Amino acid sequence: MLQTVPAFDRIGEENAFAVLARATELAHQGRDIINLGIGQPDFRTPEHIVEAAVKALRDGHHGYTPATGILAAREAVVRRTLATTGVEVSPDNVMILPGGKPTMYAAIIMFGEPGAEILYPDPGFPIYRSMIEFTGARPVPVPIREENGFAFSAQETLSLITPKTRLLILNSPANPTGGVTPRGEIEKLLKGLAVHPHVGILSDEIYDVMTYDEAKATSLLTYPEIRDRLIVLNGWSKTWAMTGWRLGWSIWPDGLYDKVRKLAVNCWSCVNAPAQHAGIAAIDGPQDDVAKMMRAFDARRRIVVEGLNGLEGVTCLTPKGAFYAFPNIRDSQWKAKALASALLEEAGVALIGGPDFGVLGEGYVRLSYANSEENILRAIDRIGEFLAAR
Repeated sequence: MLQTVPAFDRIGEENAFAVLARATELAHQGRDIINLGIGQPDFRTPEHIVEAAVKALRDGHHGYTPATGILAAREAVVRRTLATTGVEVSPDNVMILPGGKPTMYAAIIMFGEPGAEILYPDPGFPIYRSMIEFTGARPVPVPIREENGFAFSAQETLSLITPKTRLLILNSPANPTGGVTPRGEIEKLLKGLAVHPHVGILSDEIYDVMTYDEAKATSLLTYPEIRDRLIVLNGWSKTWAMTGWRLGWSIWPDGLYDKVRKLAVNCWSCVNAPAQHAGIAAIDGPQDDVAKMMRAFDARRRIVVEGLNGLEGVTCLTPKGAFYAFPNIRDSQWKAKALASALLEEAGVALIGGPDFGVLGEGYVRLSYANSEENILRAIDRIGEFLAAR
């Protein structure tokens, strides 16, 4: 019998894809399934972006590109970063990657090994913990608490740092909670990190434009004192509805950039050329579709919160970012994963149980409001009927 190394027995996965597969299977069986599970915009990629990729193919951009990404794409990221954060970065610090996960993978395997500790948000994106465990490092959850508005606490985060801590992962605006950590709390954290120069920082800023009301995303790039140990993850998937294009970027400090370049050469070689030309068009082209999408998400967010708070046994904090709600279902007397499974199989509503995002996710479920207002209202009616019947 073949035997793989133990690391592969530790690796986890993202259950949203398993829920998507089951929802798709049920739909193929003729069931009416409302999918509020998968985290992707339900909008088409804007046409000028699609046309840029088509033109690139017709113009002969069919070959390999540099492992770091074509210069024009990296320069587009530089322009976008300056426009959104006011910070100038060099294209020589920008990596173009096939999505956001390769940045997580690269950063975590750079710092993770047996005996090391890596801090990550809980509830948080499940791949953080999965990759930490894969490396053999000890995953240390940073609690993301509802009573704190689903923002991290600087004091609590700093209290978890030890001499073994190698990397701290942050995510704001956040998946799965929709929480946005205020700038003041971030500044408290960075002040405390000054006495821990051995700790690297991975800031997942993929939802940076997706904030509502008074909330604002704070890029850690705006703090020059940590630039020599900061990795910033971002990309095209959420902002421009380009999840299937598999196109992301990250910004690395000088001391780590060549390491991730070598990893790219060994692992994925490069990002496909037409997608990179589409990415340039997304950044440099009109942003009307992005604004339209955000207005729709904001309207849906209000419908979701009002509807969920009207259900018996359910309360829902108003999310300040991304396109997720993370309602508290403890008073329903259901365990979160059992409720999510029953809602899919019996009520035809796909969502994700909170424990799929960490141990502190018990008592919550995640709904993506990247679906139509009509479907969201239908889903809430079904959830309400299901809970009332039981």
